[in-house]
Amino acid sequence: MACISISKPYQLRPRVYPYASRILNSHSLNLLHFFSSTNDQIPEASAPNSDPVRAEEGTKQNQDMQQNQNQSQSQRFQRGRRRNPEKVEDIICRMMANRAWTTRLQNSIRALVPVFDHNLVYNVLHSAKNSEHALQFFRWVERAGLFNHDRETHMKMIEILGLASKLNHARCILLDMPQKGVEWDEDMFVVLIDSYGKKGIVQESVKIFDKMKELGVERSVKSYEALFKVIFRRGRYMMGKRYFNKMLSEGIEPTRHTYNIMLWGFFLSLRFETAMRFYEDMQSRGISPNVVTYNTMINGYNRFKKMDEAEKLFVEMKGKNIEPTVISYTTMIKGYVGVERVDDALKLYEEMKSFDIRPNAVTFTTLLPGLCDAGKMAEAQNILREMVERYIAPKDNSIFMKLLTCQCKSGDLEAAADVLKSMIRLSIPTEAGHYGVLIENFCKAEMFDRAIKLLDKLVEKDIILRPQSSLHMEASAYNPIIEHLCHHDQTGKAEVFFRQLMKKGVLDPSAFNNLIRGHSKEGNPDSAFEIIKIMSRRGVPKDADAYKLLVESFLRKGEPADAKTAMDSMIEDGHIPDSSLFRSVMESLFEDGRVQTASRVLMSMVEKGVKENMDLVAKILEALLMRGHVEEALGRIDLLMQSGCAPNFDSLLSVLSEKGKTIAALKLLDLCLERDCIVDISSYEKVLDALLAGGKTLNAYSILCKILEKGGTGDWKSCDDLIASLNQEGNTKQADILSRMIRGDETARESKKGKKQSAFTS
Repeated sequence: MACISISKPYQLRPRVYPYASRILNSHSLNLLHFFSSTNDQIPEASAPNSDPVRAEEGTKQNQDMQQNQNQSQSQRFQRGRRRNPEKVEDIICRMMANRAWTTRLQNSIRALVPVFDHNLVYNVLHSAKNSEHALQFFRWVERAGLFNHDRETHMKMIEILGLASKLNHARCILLDMPQKGVEWDEDMFVVLIDSYGKKGIVQESVKIFDKMKELGVERSVKSYEALFKVIFRRGRYMMGKRYFNKMLSEGIEPTRHTYNIMLWGFFLSLRFETAMRFYEDMQSRGISPNVVTYNTMINGYNRFKKMDEAEKLFVEMKGKNIEPTVISYTTMIKGYVGVERVDDALKLYEEMKSFDIRPNAVTFTTLLPGLCDAGKMAEAQNILREMVERYIAPKDNSIFMKLLTCQCKSGDLEAAADVLKSMIRLSIPTEAGHYGVLIENFCKAEMFDRAIKLLDKLVEKDIILRPQSSLHMEASAYNPIIEHLCHHDQTGKAEVFFRQLMKKGVLDPSAFNNLIRGHSKEGNPDSAFEIIKIMSRRGVPKDADAYKLLVESFLRKGEPADAKTAMDSMIEDGHIPDSSLFRSVMESLFEDGRVQTASRVLMSMVEKGVKENMDLVAKILEALLMRGHVEEALGRIDLLMQSGCAPNFDSLLSVLSEKGKTIAALKLLDLCLERDCIVDISSYEKVLDALLAGGKTLNAYSILCKILEKGGTGDWKSCDDLIASLNQEGNTKQADILSRMIRGDETARESKKGKKQSAFTS
């Protein structure tokens, strides 16, 4: 399709206005000075009748001043070239870009340029920063009567709007041209047809094409070719055939370019038979194929895996002295790669270079994946090296990921590392996924130093956090390096790295738990617990062994309360600590004087069914009772009894009695009586003795009555002393009741003894 010229010999030239020298008012001079890029001063005119001597002195003085000025300017610009004065069109475009389109801006432009001509208007449209600026300027100069647009400015505006996809505006401008006295031509409609087609709006392109006939615009093969491109780009091959027949019916002869478009379209739509018929029709019309035709046909054969036919065409093209281009060779190479004939592709590649035809980016992008799939990694490395030497970047950057993966799979990690270096040399953005492949394979090969160096670059350059990245690190890449760092006292580095991954949405449980283990082993339990808080907020599961290491780390640091908090979190997450961990936490709390906290750990242990550490349990219960936390201790004892782990009551009662904790002993003994616990008689007597010795006669009376009611013995040697004390204190009623209970108990014992003797005699 013929290209429409957008430039003329007289266009895009700086404007110089002859009227500038006639501007006399100071405002205009200031305005010119503002837009001037130099500080040159306008010399004053000398008087025509001045004295020759004075004139000579003045001339010499002016020469000295000019020499000094030139020296100062040379010093000022000694670091670079002298700046050229800014063009008027560039000034206008900058003003439109930096200010809102208002009346004030319009007046400023008018003050700068009183007269608008074709060159200036065209150049402003061409240099405008965006289509909106161009459209505002286009409409303003016309409505303000500053300029009457001609064919070239209309064409320029339609092209600008078409590129910006503002197709309705472009259409209105095109259809309004006759009202302004400007005639249409075919090129304008071709631009609009092509613009609609690039947006995928086929029907509008067809409407514009059909409207040309209604408006009396003559259609040539150029219009039809533009329409064919639009139609075939969307796969409408049947519509393409209809319009081709319509073109013939209008007496318009197709050209070689027309047939090239048709062949391209039918192959694109996978209509092989139709394409072959058109190729034959082209030859029957006496139109000989050119290199574009052969390239199109070869590419079409490639689509259908017909490499034998493609080879014949390639040989035929050479036989007709049509020199293959880089596109020809690249198309053939693509076909060979598609049918897994990589060796033939390599041979053709070498042939192309032998004819001094340089491969381009598409050639490399086509050949490299085939070499990777065929396992020819040495050849792929050589091709990559050639790309770097010639500084040719491939069209598809995904080839580098394929190269990295295949080189690692082949075991050549040095070649894989060279792939990453090649990307950097070719200025191709490296992504986390590229580093991930290398890090993973370096870890598998136990080359952890190399992996850590790559990790440092990854973190230092914030490659993970780049918003345009599409290749992210896989778990198989970051988990091994995080685990290695956490096992070698570099957990801080691992956490910095993983926090960047977290910002990209990574919530890998394995990585989290490794960080907990690492911080715990390094003696940083607070950092580990912060990780646990993050995991809790985000619903990430925690491992039991990671919790255990954290609890032990707090204990080693001498912070048993924090260890207990961590263990509580462990229990809340459904993990049951083992008996040794319970014991360690209880012992640390107990030794730190936190008896009640240790008691709560004891309760958790019992509730979770752990029935060990009873020796430590007895110490905690004793300490609670001794410190006056009687109700708490009784509650723990009740829980132990429900779990079948009753403590040694005799020991507890004995200690409490000996140390004068009579109220605690009394309540404990009362609990034992209520629950029918097995308690030695001596323990009863020790409690009673302690109560009596402490002057708590009523308490002693009350508990002794309960003992007698439960069938206990009344042989306590101090019973008489208790009765006497009760009488002395005025509690005669209690003394009398106790006396009767003791006598009744003795009578009952004698009765039982007589029954036993009579039974023995009989």
